[in-house]
Amino acid sequence: MQITPAEADHLGPLTWIKKPAVDGPPAQRHPQVVERVSEILADVERHGLDAVRRYARELDGWTGELEISAAELARSGDALPEDVRSSLETGCDRTRRFALAQREHLVDFEIELAPSVVGGQRYVPVNRVGAYLPAGRFPLLASAFMTVNVAKAAGVPTVLACTPPTGEHGAHPAVLYGAHLSGADRVFAVGGVQALGALAFGLLGEQPVDMLVGAGNAFVTEAKRQLFGQVGIDLLAGPSEVAVLADETADPEWVAADLLGQAEHGPNSPAALITTSELLGREVAAAIERQLAGLSTREVAGPAWRDFGSIIVASDPAQAVAVSDVLGPEHLEIQTADDDYYLKELTNYGSLFLGRWSTVAYSDKGIAGTNHVLPTGKTARYNAGLSVSRFLKPLTYQRARREGTAYLAPAVERISAFEGLAAHEATATIRIEEIGRHSGAFEGTPAVDRH
Repeated sequence: MQITPAEADHLGPLTWIKKPAVDGPPAQRHPQVVERVSEILADVERHGLDAVRRYARELDGWTGELEISAAELARSGDALPEDVRSSLETGCDRTRRFALAQREHLVDFEIELAPSVVGGQRYVPVNRVGAYLPAGRFPLLASAFMTVNVAKAAGVPTVLACTPPTGEHGAHPAVLYGAHLSGADRVFAVGGVQALGALAFGLLGEQPVDMLVGAGNAFVTEAKRQLFGQVGIDLLAGPSEVAVLADETADPEWVAADLLGQAEHGPNSPAALITTSELLGREVAAAIERQLAGLSTREVAGPAWRDFGSIIVASDPAQAVAVSDVLGPEHLEIQTADDDYYLKELTNYGSLFLGRWSTVAYSDKGIAGTNHVLPTGKTARYNAGLSVSRFLKPLTYQRARREGTAYLAPAVERISAFEGLAAHEATATIRIEEIGRHSGAFEGTPAVDRH
């Protein structure tokens, strides 16, 4: 989420209060990661569950059962504080409601394109989805809401979930409870590359999945990249990103808190302030340093801000929009006197948070209902976040009756002949000739004009 020299030339003069200390975006693909992922996937494909169990022992220290039983899944919430359990239930419900509303607005349709020539589209869910639920440095409890939950709202019949075992105690109970609330059909204590391989190769007592979804570390992302084509994927997510677009009306303490709220995801998580007020930019820079001093996660958020943080002063709202669209941030907050202007003008972002009361964390934890599996690394220029539509195939169909042949076949004959595709041409010709042999058999049939 950085501005290249070529992009800077296009944007025009900018004032930088802080530039990233690291020149270039966070590394997405390390050669060692690529090689190791290839090795693990080949091993899992060749040796099946034996390899999966071996990696579970070596990498996660896990020797127990791979599958979480239905009974254990059902009682996973018992290990949680009541307030956490209630909050998870709220997040799951809101995420499901938003996803169901999305589904309701994706409608099947038919249209008559010419007399007796109909085209249509119907949305059909994929059959099998594998969801990866990370549980690394910080277990992200809402992950199942965004993947399992939304897949089920889309109508996916079978959703399998994998989550890393956490030492000798198995999978994290809050992650399991999220999977249970979301309606996962089966859940497995399998982590990392071996989990994605097991799902893709059909090693977990089920057929191979059709699609892999869910965030993860660099190894998980690389595994999805290498498995893409054999299975579908949601997107290739990199480090979490945030940008705040703010003017002189914003509160610097709030802006600083929201920037650090995403910087603490990891030491290579970019955070950017785009502002039309140089004074606000300098106040936010000072507020970040003050807040970092008392932040329990400063060992993560501090390096992220130092190495990948930026504060950019734009000359006016139009340039602020242009800067933001170049960055294409995963999360974009708007804290201005005219938020609706930016809602109308901005085009490149994963998800938008309008107004000072709309912080990214509301979506991160599933409480706002929208999905937090979002494009990073400027891919918001052409990609969108995970939604029910990603689990649905818009399948088209056509229905041409005898009477519609006059509106189809002659043009197909001419185009096919010009291309030199004789067999294509013949498929139209035999239908025209059939009508000729039975002309008059159906009153009202239009004449077939081949010229």
